[in-house]
Amino acid sequence: MIPEAIPPGQLHLAESTNEPEQRARGALSEAGRQFAMSRDGYHIRLANDFNPLQQQIAGLIERMYSTRGLMVYHPELAQTDRQTTIVACRGDHLFATLTLGLDAASGLMADMLYSPEINAVRARGGRVCEVTRMAMDPEHNSPEVMADIFQLVYVLARRIYRMTDLFIEVHPRHAGFYRRMLGYRVVGDERVCPRVGAPAVLMHMSQHEADELIALHAGKDSKSTRSLYRLFSSPAELLALQKKLTG
Repeated sequence: MIPEAIPPGQLHLAESTNEPEQRARGALSEAGRQFAMSRDGYHIRLANDFNPLQQQIAGLIERMYSTRGLMVYHPELAQTDRQTTIVACRGDHLFATLTLGLDAASGLMADMLYSPEINAVRARGGRVCEVTRMAMDPEHNSPEVMADIFQLVYVLARRIYRMTDLFIEVHPRHAGFYRRMLGYRVVGDERVCPRVGAPAVLMHMSQHEADELIALHAGKDSKSTRSLYRLFSSPAELLALQKKLTG
């Protein structure tokens, strides 16, 4: 069963607990940490323990950020127990990556600009996490790839790590995409992000709302929405994916 949001007052603020970090350690099985799934012409995998990909990940981030006039911030950022990097590859060619980061005593990366907004969620009992270091080569990207990556984010964040609220910082011109395709809402005004030297807004997605969108659209031939959730696997298949990661 998917966990419900934690009622206010039942979780201390991240500054006073390392519970998410403790939950991250040991949440994935050894086989889960080596997880990979094949798709039509590409595969998705967890990359934390796959050292041969680390240089490709850093190179993709640097290339995609620089082509958009963004500064590259620590493309070889060391992995911790509270970070999980997901990649998409065609053969040996890596063309998409992002990192799911769980809350910790040091906070999220998004706290640098949006601490008041994120603290408001923590204060009402939310377990927060974020998507960072996202880079996708448009030559190889597709809605199906995006859906595969973000359904893995959902399974990890919601079903395994029991997070209730997911944040992402995006360029303002990309906010409409995340609103239409994934149901995110802008909760933080436009500010200049010093890590990339460009404007950003903070977007938020309640994982309870994600549960509802997945139940409504996943695994169904829905023509009533352009949402990426229509491309997610069925709830039964998501449960099987969860078991592969933890069993």
